[in-house]
Amino acid sequence: MPESRRSEFGEFLRSRREKLAPDARMLKTGRRRRTPGLRREEVAELAGIGVDWYVRLEQGRTVSPSEATLDALAQALRLSKAEAAHLRTLARGDDARAFVPESVPPAIERMVSRLPLPAYITGRRWDILAWNRAAQDLFGFGRVAQANRNVLLFMFTEPSAQALFGSTWADEARRMIALFRATHDLHASDPAFVALVEHLRSASPPFAKWWKAHDVRGPGSGQKVLVHPKRGVERYEYATFQANDDPALKLAIYTPL
Repeated sequence: MPESRRSEFGEFLRSRREKLAPDARMLKTGRRRRTPGLRREEVAELAGIGVDWYVRLEQGRTVSPSEATLDALAQALRLSKAEAAHLRTLARGDDARAFVPESVPPAIERMVSRLPLPAYITGRRWDILAWNRAAQDLFGFGRVAQANRNVLLFMFTEPSAQALFGSTWADEARRMIALFRATHDLHASDPAFVALVEHLRSASPPFAKWWKAHDVRGPGSGQKVLVHPKRGVERYEYATFQANDDPALKLAIYTPL
């Protein structure tokens, strides 16, 4: 496991362990608990591995878990499908390339500009790279300072975002953090990702609080309720697509219901 991944792997294990409530049907210890979640030795027992081995994994020390060990840990910690996939990705031996700001190919930018539905392009770090007129009307990305044209910075530092999402802002913000976590942990030591997270932590107490939860979820389509400043409450379906030119580029399209 690459050095840059070991600490994130260990932190992810610890966060899932601390969230998992003890099950009396599976564990019979009888000892009083002073901290939430399972103990390290209990996870090791459930996974069928040595306690010292598990402690080394959680501490981010130089160890290489097998596929069988990863499967056992995912089952012991009751990971979701997205969480189990994230655990395996962190354990893989390949390391992520250094972040370089992306550029949108002209053909894709022209296509987006001609779409009648709100649409925008983001990069690997969730920077907002291009958007069309309908997206400008809905999100107002053009009014955001260029340094803050990032989905998370927009969500957590722009007052217009809270107004746009209204009563659903907190749920949507936490969902975004869990989605971004899956990407961030693969680039946790990259200066560009470090700077983004530190900026968000200092600028937004809700982000700092929810980031500690280390929640992870996979991408998918869904619905959002937005409050347009002139048209009022609107409901949209959204979906995202990767570009063949550069898989780091993602197209998001919103369809009004």
